[in-house]
Amino acid sequence: MFDWRALRRWSARASWMTTGLFIVLAVISLFILPQGKDGGEVVGHARAGDGDSLEIAGRRLRLHGIDAPELDQTCRDEAGRPYPCGRVARDRLRNLVGGGEITCAVNGTDRFERLLVACRSGEVDINARMVADGWAISYGAYSDEEAEARRAGRGIWQGEFERPRDWRDARHNTAR
Repeated sequence: MFDWRALRRWSARASWMTTGLFIVLAVISLFILPQGKDGGEVVGHARAGDGDSLEIAGRRLRLHGIDAPELDQTCRDEAGRPYPCGRVARDRLRNLVGGGEITCAVNGTDRFERLLVACRSGEVDINARMVADGWAISYGAYSDEEAEARRAGRGIWQGEFERPRDWRDARHNTAR
């Protein structure tokens, strides 16, 4: 004869086990899914690759909402003399991140699978500071900082420069 009560007890236990397994898998997935979703955070010691790119613990990061001169890009100062504005922008970012720990809020990923981030070093908003100091242009979020840098003639605004996107596009089209 079949014991229906035993089947019900087993069914109740299986239901609890299934629920528990689901919860455990959900928690584990939070740690193993690729980062890059809005709301994540990256914390650590950063290395500047150029004026708007960082690396923390092997993760490639792109400062969200700004565009700095490319590493090999040159600009002209107020006297019309060329200078390596891309390297100067990178050096400014190096100084901002210093040797200390920075915290970056993740806003997504770009087409190169870099995390798009807004970073802070203590109380300093690194993205905003790069624009305010004139070593990056804003994609909109830092338009007040850009306007002030332009008025004051700071950084690349001291003379003439080609917008980084235009500079990249010109090099890309020439390489074809």
